[in-house]
Amino acid sequence: MIAFVSGPVAALAPTTAVVQVGGVGMAVHCTPATIAGLRIGEDARLATSLVVREDSLTLYGFADDDERQVFELLQTASGVGPRLAQAMLGVHSPDALRLAVSTGDEKALMAVPGIGKKGAQKLLLELKDKLGSPLGSSGLVGAQRVASGPAPWTEQLAAALVGLGYASREAEEAVVAVAPQAEAAIAETGTAPVPQLLRAALRTLNRAR
Repeated sequence: MIAFVSGPVAALAPTTAVVQVGGVGMAVHCTPATIAGLRIGEDARLATSLVVREDSLTLYGFADDDERQVFELLQTASGVGPRLAQAMLGVHSPDALRLAVSTGDEKALMAVPGIGKKGAQKLLLELKDKLGSPLGSSGLVGAQRVASGPAPWTEQLAAALVGLGYASREAEEAVVAVAPQAEAAIAETGTAPVPQLLRAALRTLNRAR
């Protein structure tokens, strides 16, 4: 098992970071929030989980060991593969997921692309005794922000775009451009799908250039 990778960041994409390790570029799949914390040319340390398939070896990267542990625990539920587990962590922090499972919050899980009502109910049953209780207040704070505070998606999206090399002004303009899409998603599911918004923002920036 590759427990972590450490080295300078050689390249960034919306869902992938390339970290130079011993002269080799390791492609690591990450959530937009993790990507947002990286900068090309700066050293980074990512906790990792290697997913082995017959035709591929895929390395998933995380901001810390707790996020990786939750990623692996999520996959113990039937029907949850690495992509869905990462999508869940792309929408919710580890503590927010613990909070959702411990309180039976179906809507929080349904905010993840690919999870419907029946799927959410099934996950709540299967994960109830696996994720444990929230480790801190971040999950509760995150839930409160979605419910009553300024939407955090704007900050996440802007930070991700700046991390990919765009100027702050360009990032702000892209956030404004995808705001209607975000508001529609929030009205329907209660949260903004940052990964999809990031892709939409990148399309907007590419058309502008």
